[in-house]
Amino acid sequence: MKRIFDFSLALLATVVLLVPTVLVGLFVRFTSQGPVIYWSDRVGRKNKIFKMPKFRTMLIDTPAVATHLLPDPAKCLTPIGSFLRKSSLDELPQLWSILQGDMSFVGPRPALFNQEDLIALRTQHGVHELVPGLTGWAQINGRDELPIPEKVKLDVEYLQKQSFFLDIKIIFLTFLKVIRRDGIIH
Repeated sequence: MKRIFDFSLALLATVVLLVPTVLVGLFVRFTSQGPVIYWSDRVGRKNKIFKMPKFRTMLIDTPAVATHLLPDPAKCLTPIGSFLRKSSLDELPQLWSILQGDMSFVGPRPALFNQEDLIALRTQHGVHELVPGLTGWAQINGRDELPIPEKVKLDVEYLQKQSFFLDIKIIFLTFLKVIRRDGIIH
């Protein structure tokens, strides 16, 4: 049932958000050099690597590491990168990953391929069995501000309590967080 819900909602969102998605793509194209979409290697269900699209918010040649590991993340952002991240508009292309089945609307956020500590903790606690999500329990309970052990603890809570109604609650609370721009570092 979750896959049917994800696919249907992603298809509807793709149609409804088509014009804003095209506009964001044009803004990315005209404000910085490089591709409009950045394809990031991410860890999916059962630790399988997949390509996750995002609107590019960083300058080309920025290392593929978690933002907090960059010496000065602000210097790596494109002219509209900060706005795209704070508004979560950089995430719109991930609807493709949901349609493809690599992601769900709700689940643990997919780790970067090189976040060994996060991947190991999730695997240890069985979280790697979940399809990663556009949003998740950890995102509405701290987002970028959480240390890795706390994120995994929240991912485990989601694993144990997951249900359709919890997913609806997380989607609704994510919408509120995005509107308020809560918990975003860059």
